[in-house]
Amino acid sequence: MGDGEYRIAILPGDGIGAEVTAEAEKVLRAVGQRFGHCFEMEHALVGGAAMDATGEPLPAETLALCRSSAAVLFGAVGDPKYDDPRAKRRPEQALLGLRQGLGLFANLRPVWGHPALAGASPLRPALVQGVDLVVVRELTGGIYFGRPRVEGGERAVDTMVYTRAEVERIAHVAFHLARARRARVTSVDKANVLACSRLWRQTVGEVAHEYPDVTLEHLLVDAATMHLLQRPRDFDVILTANMFGDILSDETSVLAGSMGLLPSASLGEGRFGLYEPIHGSAPDIAGQGVANPLAAILSAAMLLRHSLALEAEAQAVEAAVSAVLDAGHRTADLAAAGESATSAQAMGDLVINALAAG
Repeated sequence: MGDGEYRIAILPGDGIGAEVTAEAEKVLRAVGQRFGHCFEMEHALVGGAAMDATGEPLPAETLALCRSSAAVLFGAVGDPKYDDPRAKRRPEQALLGLRQGLGLFANLRPVWGHPALAGASPLRPALVQGVDLVVVRELTGGIYFGRPRVEGGERAVDTMVYTRAEVERIAHVAFHLARARRARVTSVDKANVLACSRLWRQTVGEVAHEYPDVTLEHLLVDAATMHLLQRPRDFDVILTANMFGDILSDETSVLAGSMGLLPSASLGEGRFGLYEPIHGSAPDIAGQGVANPLAAILSAAMLLRHSLALEAEAQAVEAAVSAVLDAGHRTADLAAAGESATSAQAMGDLVINALAAG
C-alpha cells in the first residue's frame, strides 16, 4: 500500500464487541479524514460468531487477513451458548490461536486515573488521582499454554512452563517501555513457591543490568495485589507472567473506575499488533446500546501509535476522549445514580466531534 494507506483487520467478535468496535472504527475514519490517511478496514469472523458460521472459533481466512494487515482491531469473544468448559471448541480459543499464529507475546495494558473520574473508583479519590501505570504481561507462555489433563475425573493437572528466552524478550519490552516513562519496573512473581518464578526473577535481574538507568523492584504476586490498591501511584511499569498479568490487569480496572475505559495492545516482533478493550463480550448488556466504547477507541489510539507510528494521531484521539470526559459525558458504567447515561453510539459521535474541534 502507498504512503498514508494502511490495511486494518477488524474482528468485532461477540456480544458488545461489535458495538464498541463500530465506534472505534468510526473514530479511525475520522482520524483518516483529519490527517489525510486512508485506512482500509476489512471485517472477519472470530469467536462465537465464527463458530456459528463455520464451526471454528478462528477460521483460516480470519488468520490470513490478520497476517496481511498492518494491525488488528479486536472486539471481544464469548457467548453463553458456548460456555461448556468441556467442549472441544470454545470462542475464547480464538484469542489463544491469534496470539500463537501472529507471534504476539507482549500484552500492554495502560491504566491511568482520569481527574474527572476520580469519584468513579471505589477507592478514595486521593488514592487514584495521578495513577499512571502499564501492565506488561507475557502472553504466550505459562500455565495457559501448558498441558492440562484430567485423570479419571478425580484429579486435574495444569503445567506452567517458561524458558529463559521467553522471559528475556518480555523483560526487554518492559525495560524499553520504562525508559520512555518514569524508568521504574516492578517485576511480579511467586518466586518463594514456583520454580518458573525463580527462573523469571533471576532472568529479569540479569536483563536489568542492560538498563542501568531503570530501577527494578521485585514483588511477590500476593503482595502486589495489595500494594496496587494501597499505593497505586508508586507503580510505573509492572512486568509479570501470563496468569498473574491476567489477574492484576483486571484488578487495576478499579483504579480507572471501569473496565470500559481500559485498552490493550498485544505485540510481537516489529510493529504489528492486535488491539482490544479488556472488558470482554458482556452478553448481559449486548444489543442494548449501553456499552462503553472508550476502551475500544483508546485501543485504536494504541494501534495508531504502536503499529502505524502515528503518534500525533494517537494523541489527538486520547485528547478527544479526555475532552469528552471533562465535559461530563458518561456511559452507563460510569454514570452516577440518577444521572442520564450516554449511549455507545452517542459517545463515539462525541469523541469524533472533539477530535474535529481539536
